Amino acid sequence: MSIKRIEIADLIKQPKIDETVLIKGWVRAFRANRFIALNDGSCFGNVQVVVDFENFEEALLKKISFHACIAVEGKVVASQGSGQNIEVVAEKIEILGEANPEEYPLQPKKQTMEFLREKAHLRMRTNTFSAVFRLRHALSYAIHKFYNDRGYYYMNTPIITGSDAEGAGEMFGVTTFAPNEAPTTEDGKVDFKQDFFGKSTNLTVSGQLQAETGALAMGKVYTFGPTFRAENSNTSRHLAEFWMVEPEVAFYDIMDNMDLAEDFVKYLLNHVLENYLEDLTFLDKRIQDLEKNMKKEDRRTMGLIETLRFVVDNSFERITYTEAINLLRNSKPYKKGRFEFEVEWGKDLSAEHERWLVEKKFQKPVIVRDYPKGIKSFYMRQNDDGKTVAAMDVLFPGIGEVIGGSQREERHDVLKARMEEMNISEEELWWYLELRKFGGAPHSGFGLGFERIVLFVTGMSNIRDVIAFPRSPGTAEF
Repeated sequence: MSIKRIEIADLIKQPKIDETVLIKGWVRAFRANRFIALNDGSCFGNVQVVVDFENFEEALLKKISFHACIAVEGKVVASQGSGQNIEVVAEKIEILGEANPEEYPLQPKKQTMEFLREKAHLRMRTNTFSAVFRLRHALSYAIHKFYNDRGYYYMNTPIITGSDAEGAGEMFGVTTFAPNEAPTTEDGKVDFKQDFFGKSTNLTVSGQLQAETGALAMGKVYTFGPTFRAENSNTSRHLAEFWMVEPEVAFYDIMDNMDLAEDFVKYLLNHVLENYLEDLTFLDKRIQDLEKNMKKEDRRTMGLIETLRFVVDNSFERITYTEAINLLRNSKPYKKGRFEFEVEWGKDLSAEHERWLVEKKFQKPVIVRDYPKGIKSFYMRQNDDGKTVAAMDVLFPGIGEVIGGSQREERHDVLKARMEEMNISEEELWWYLELRKFGGAPHSGFGLGFERIVLFVTGMSNIRDVIAFPRSPGTAEF
């Protein structure tokens, strides 16, 4: 086969009627020993290959099983059947890779998500996961394009760090010491001075603190990389390894930060709606099929594409945390005792509270700002009331918080006092304090959990199904 291969996505976009083409891909179906549905991963759609079995040896046709890899040379013709515009009449077929149907784990039938997680090295071959990972790619591209086109600089922050940006303490340690052989000090503690980095180090939970160094030098930066959390949680919303997008911008206050967040997420959703509608339509129908036999109250209130448009087409409502608490306490669910979690000033909002604000009260995405300082991180700028900080959360339907951010505390003395109050080591973060000491400036930023937005866009129900090889308690396969 000397003809140059054409990708199926290009063939579908620009059909070469009456031309001979070479396509390669994996067999999605082989019906009646005559029709092959071939897919090469370049798009959601398949090309139908028509086989005249009299022109091919029986031994070769027997090897064309589900997900065998083949090359086909043949003429492109207008399709006589429904469901496709063109088909390829096979003149030559070459088997590139067999897939023994008796041994191949993914049979051409519906599989459970749990089973497919156990076969994560193969699950991208299914329609569902190929759509999910094309959309993950699309969102990654859109993130870089959004910031590049607006003059931001992409900054790579450390994966190995000596600081805990969140103050959560749930971090993975990094060491060269062998288990039970770590040297100790006189008081019996591990002597990290003898370790590779000369101090205790961990896998990062955020690139924010380091990104602030970039913002206070180059004005506008963003990070997009892996982060880690050693939280022993097996819920459908938690991963031990996940990706974060974190812009940091000099001279932005909390209002500018909210504008950026709204523009950003709308851009991402518009990008997939405009360029990946076929994948979204498939996933939308998948959800509808799954929910057919559910009780009405258990179904989603909107379809997948409708939900994305709900975000894109509405201006985000903006309220303070105090206003949110008052609205919740005056709501019917609160008065009738339907909320599972307490509604009280000084406590964080739960997902059910966030969803009520978005889906019931305002019927649009909501940004809540000015949270109590007692439930937020040390680096958030303290407001003049002495009780709240300039923090903000962006809330979406069905999922609750999707972005969390703040205006950062730029006042050296205020930040130092806050660190002392929260027992944050000044010795460990001396460099962070110096950013405020030498040419400090107002600045803001936020974090978007990448898997969280992929989950929202694809409509998948478990976050382990939107990352290729999920890492969670007891799971580090592949």
